[in-house]
Amino acid sequence: MTNVVDKAAHPFATPNVVFQTLATASGKLVGVVMLNVEKALNALDLDMVRAMTVQLNLWKKDPLIACVVLDGSGDKAFCAGGDVRALYHASVTAKGQVTEVAKVFFEEEYRLDYLLHTYGKPVLVWGDGIVMGGGLGLMAGASHKVVTETSRIAMPEVTIGLYPDVGGSYFLNRMPGKMGLFLGLTAYQMNAADACYVGLADHYLNRDDKELMFDAMATLDWVDSPALNHQRLDSMLNELSNKVAIPKGESVLAQHQQMIDRLMAGSLEEILGRMANLASTEPWLIKACNTLLAGSPISWQLIYAQGQLDHKLSLAQCFQWELTLSVNMCARGDFCEGVRALLIDKDKQPKWQFADVQSVPRSVIEDMLTCPWGEDHPLRQLH
Repeated sequence: MTNVVDKAAHPFATPNVVFQTLATASGKLVGVVMLNVEKALNALDLDMVRAMTVQLNLWKKDPLIACVVLDGSGDKAFCAGGDVRALYHASVTAKGQVTEVAKVFFEEEYRLDYLLHTYGKPVLVWGDGIVMGGGLGLMAGASHKVVTETSRIAMPEVTIGLYPDVGGSYFLNRMPGKMGLFLGLTAYQMNAADACYVGLADHYLNRDDKELMFDAMATLDWVDSPALNHQRLDSMLNELSNKVAIPKGESVLAQHQQMIDRLMAGSLEEILGRMANLASTEPWLIKACNTLLAGSPISWQLIYAQGQLDHKLSLAQCFQWELTLSVNMCARGDFCEGVRALLIDKDKQPKWQFADVQSVPRSVIEDMLTCPWGEDHPLRQLH
């Protein structure tokens, strides 16, 4: 593969993300995006978001680029989420105020996610290892989502006083039954089979099959038609999937869909009551339950509100809703305390603003859902 980026042509070039092209027998090129912050589990910062947005827009217009692949360096993670430290420091400094740092980061991250969802050309994400938070936002936008035996996929925002953003309002609400609400409240870590079941993945390969996949992509008969290229990539991945030695196994979520629907039925208070009194010997469910109960009561309320959103909301409307909520939660929610406890002081003892769900005033939730920009919403013309 050849590097196609230099700083003169690309003002947002950063060593934290590398862009290359793969030559193919058809004469077309495959653009490859490599998240390159292995020590930080390829967590996204603003420079990476900007560099990816610029390059993806260039490739979208380039007739030679037939397909794009997103990958992560190292063997631990595709992308473990967003790098929230800059958000934390800005929010602590301007406590109670919506910061420009939060507004810019979330706006540009959501624009990138939206670009992937609406890209037109095939976009493949190699979802090996950890795929969480902002990493799942990237993968959810891809047309071809490949998972492996090492994939661990989750939206863990409840643990840091946030909620499942990056399009979660769209893709969680389109899952079977109450599954999206369960995943949002519990931060349950899905394996490959779970991800395929809920629609967050559509192809399974083994980790060792990655080079085989790239070799097959190099011999594919790419053409000018994006629709045909989607079909040919899909057929190739299905053919490879049929040859893998290790099956993706059974989905725990699929096996327990009815139980999860019962646990997540009714009001938030009813759900919390059931989880607090849960009698189970299933390790996966006990862990999910404990994570939920240790989460932020403000986050519970807002994740529940997210689960009540109208399924007819467009992708653009979901991102608009999320930008309002995300900047407000950084300013006045439990985000700063959650990040402090988990990532800054690392004491894992967050002191949430409210002790339980009943003590969260309705006015706090209404405040979180109130757009700070009025009609001048930064994503109002998302297209």
